[in-house]
Amino acid sequence: MAAIYLDNAATTPLDPRVAQAMHAFMEAETFGNPSSIHGFGREARMHLEQARATVAKAIGAEPSEIVFTSGGTEADFLALTGLMAGSGRSALVASAIEHHAVLHTAEWMAENATVVSYVRPGAQGVVSVVDVLAQVSERTGLVSLMWVNNETGAIQPIEALAAALAERGVALHTDAIQALPTLPIDVSGLPVSSLSMSGHKIAGPKGVGALYLRKGTPYRSPLRGGSQERGRRAGTENLAGIIGFARAMELLMQERTQRVTQIQRLRERLITGLKASVEGVLFHGAQVQAPQIVHFAIPGLLAQTVLMNLDLAGIAASSGSACTAGSIEPSHVLLAEGCADALLKSSLRFSLSASNTVEEIDQVVTQLAAIVLRLRKH
Repeated sequence: MAAIYLDNAATTPLDPRVAQAMHAFMEAETFGNPSSIHGFGREARMHLEQARATVAKAIGAEPSEIVFTSGGTEADFLALTGLMAGSGRSALVASAIEHHAVLHTAEWMAENATVVSYVRPGAQGVVSVVDVLAQVSERTGLVSLMWVNNETGAIQPIEALAAALAERGVALHTDAIQALPTLPIDVSGLPVSSLSMSGHKIAGPKGVGALYLRKGTPYRSPLRGGSQERGRRAGTENLAGIIGFARAMELLMQERTQRVTQIQRLRERLITGLKASVEGVLFHGAQVQAPQIVHFAIPGLLAQTVLMNLDLAGIAASSGSACTAGSIEPSHVLLAEGCADALLKSSLRFSLSASNTVEEIDQVVTQLAAIVLRLRKH
C-alpha cells in the first residue's frame, strides 16, 4: 500500500506549481537585494512587491499592510510584542488554547512586566466572547484569539469578538494559520488589528509567512536591525520563499471552493467510516469546525501506540501540534476544555487536504479498525 498522509495541519506537501514558480525565479538569477537602489535591487524589489500585492489581495488587505516573516511563529511574536509595545498599555488577554507560538510569547512577556490573563474555552473548545470581554480592562492593550484551533479544528468567534473589541478601542490579533486553508478571510470588513499566516500550511514552502498589520495600528517592532518591511521586520527578505508563498496563495484563492468541497466529502466519509468500524470512538470539537481537521479519541488505547502502528502501516497522522511532538504532557487544548483524563492520552488528529482521495480514506478506516481490534486483544 502506498503511504497515506493525513497530517496536513502539521505541514502540507509542496504544490509542484509552487515549486515551479520558485525554481523559475531562482533560475532567472534575480539575486539582488530588494533594499539596494541599483538595477539588480530594483528588479528584486519589483518581484517582492508583486508577491506582497498577491498576498494582500487574497485576504482583502492593502499591500502596505503585509509584513513578510519567516513563518507563523515569527508573525505571532511580532504581533504580540509589537502591538503591546505600540499600545502603551500593560495587559494582554489570550485564550488558553492558543498555539505555543502565542502562549510561549505571552509567558515571556509576563516575565517582562506584561500582565497576562488567559480565557478558557467551553467544553466544545470554543471561547466565549463574553468571557473574553470580562477580562478586558482599561489596561488591556491586546487580545489574542486564534481563528481555528490547530488540534480540534474548532472555529472561534473572531468576527463577533473583533467588533466588540473595536468598540472598546482594544486591538485583536488572530492566528489565522489553520483558518487560511479552508475559510474565507476578508480583513476589509473585519476589524482585526493583525493576523498571522504561514506558507507551509497551504502547500507553500516552509520558512516563510506573513503578518497582516492594519494600517494605523500602533506598532513598535521588537526586532533591531535594518529598516526592511517598512521598519516592521528587520532582515533581508527570503525572496524565493516569498515568491512561493504568493503563488500558493494565488492557487488557494483560485481553487478554494473545489478544495473545500473535496475536503468536506472526505471528512464525512472518514467520520462515517470510523463510527461504523471503530467501537467506542469519540469525536472532539464544536458543532462548527474547520473541515480539514478530525479530532477523536479511542478510549483505552494510548494515542502514541496507535500512531506507531499507523505509521508501520504507512499512514501518517498525529495526536496534535507538531510543535509539541514527543512531549509526554497531555494536550493543553484538551486540558483547557476540561477533557476527561481517560481521553487526554487517547486522542488522535487526522488532518486532510484536497490531494487526499476517497480510496485513501477507506484504506485508513480499514487499517485503523484492524489496529484497534488487535491492540484491544492484547
